[in-house]
Amino acid sequence: MVRALGIVLAVPLWLSIVPAAKAQSIGGHIGFVLPLVTHAAGDTTNIADNFSIGFPFGVTFKSKGPMALDFEFVPAIQDSPRHTGLTVHPGAIYALGHGFAAGMRLAFDVNTSQFGFTPLLNKSWSLNTHEGSFFKAYFIEAVLPVRFNRPPGGPSANAVTFGLHFGLGF
Repeated sequence: MVRALGIVLAVPLWLSIVPAAKAQSIGGHIGFVLPLVTHAAGDTTNIADNFSIGFPFGVTFKSKGPMALDFEFVPAIQDSPRHTGLTVHPGAIYALGHGFAAGMRLAFDVNTSQFGFTPLLNKSWSLNTHEGSFFKAYFIEAVLPVRFNRPPGGPSANAVTFGLHFGLGF
């Protein structure tokens, strides 16, 4: 609990230190993510075996070049066993052109012994809305979360998941 509180308090403090003046623009995203297939501890499961869904939201600091820093949080709900969780998911995104981007995120699952990284490939489309519109784009993102679970006194396990993230950018 103390670790989770530390993360929750440290991230906003760190964000306040980041000089927003150096960012060309600040945006963000909201959406949902579906982990479709997972391989862990020798077993492969899919979304029909154990439904779970995440609701990512984030703040993005875009530079003048192709790089962006993205600070994402993912509250998630799992069906069996019933579980809710929160992943702190900071990362760097590189624009490839034509609406494509690739990136890498670190992953820290709050109140668990699980951590890892998530490579991603994103495709976005402009909503072509008028200037006063809040949402600017919609996107789909292929994610490949890799997690290392190191419980004290328990067996270590590594999981690799393929998922799809759908969302709106602002």
